[in-house]
Amino acid sequence: MLTYWRKSHFLFSFIVLASALSVSWLIDQVLGSTIAVLLVLQLAVVVVALQCTSHFAYGFAVIEAMSFNFLFTTPRYSLQMFHAEDIINLVVFVLVALTTSQLAEHYRRQQDELKKAKLRNSILLSVSHDLRTPLATIIGTLTTLNEYMPKLSEGEKSELLNSATAESHRLHQYIENLLQATKLQHGALKITRNDESIIHIINNAVLRLPYSQERVRVQVQGQLSHISVSAIFIEQALFNVLDNALRFSPKHQSVVVTLFQESAFIVIDIQDKGVGIKRDEAARIFDLFYSSATKKTADSGSGLGLAVAKGIITAHQGQIESVPVSEGCLIRIRLPIDQPSSSPQGEQS
Repeated sequence: MLTYWRKSHFLFSFIVLASALSVSWLIDQVLGSTIAVLLVLQLAVVVVALQCTSHFAYGFAVIEAMSFNFLFTTPRYSLQMFHAEDIINLVVFVLVALTTSQLAEHYRRQQDELKKAKLRNSILLSVSHDLRTPLATIIGTLTTLNEYMPKLSEGEKSELLNSATAESHRLHQYIENLLQATKLQHGALKITRNDESIIHIINNAVLRLPYSQERVRVQVQGQLSHISVSAIFIEQALFNVLDNALRFSPKHQSVVVTLFQESAFIVIDIQDKGVGIKRDEAARIFDLFYSSATKKTADSGSGLGLAVAKGIITAHQGQIESVPVSEGCLIRIRLPIDQPSSSPQGEQS
């Protein structure tokens, strides 16, 4: 069975082929110029070569060559060719098309290498900044405990240990997101799906918030079908969104998680009561290492969490977006229900 990626390339190539042939037919009828027709067909090869693999471009060029022979050379509507000029034009077209496909493949490889280089630079810059802060706190806290242990009260010791533990969790979370972001960028994220309860996954994500569990309120509307996902990765994505929502919400405000089923999707709404997101930033918040201008605080994060969440959700053929609301920020996640016959989950009080 063809993968979604290959299907999309076939569909794109078909649309380009149909468009190129339509324009070529119009040019042939109006101008009667064979050279103009070949130029249009050559442009179509370039478009396909830039968007698809070189193998697609090679096949596309052969199909266009046969179409040119069938539609635009005499005798019309046959694969025979009697004129030397037409034969030369067709041979030159094929050679140029193959060369163009090779150049496009080379260009695409260069672009990929450039993206990887930019990613490495971004990771290095981010690591140098975001690892330093929690590490400095942990070292400072443990140094204080080591030097002043006899002079500290039990409350002070507990406070210092809690601070070191919180920063350790923060450091671990950052490293985990960094690892997942690198895998996503290199296409190395491997997903093993199982029939899972989304309620169980969201509860596990909340349990990973040891100092903020009481601020998360989960409400389920109706019954929910099980979904075929990787529980570990979806939990990571949900944790990232929850962590982001809690970071930018007032300390006394709750983050509300609403789950409901809509057609063939499980929908997860995560809404906070923070400063919200500007409309022009709604899509960019999911970019790697992007930090909103309205959220550049000391604890604003590395810009990895939401990017990793989007990569994981997209890998599950789901969707994640920022939905405009009057107050705060609403992140909506849609996950497809692959097995509608699964037993439903009961409501959660």
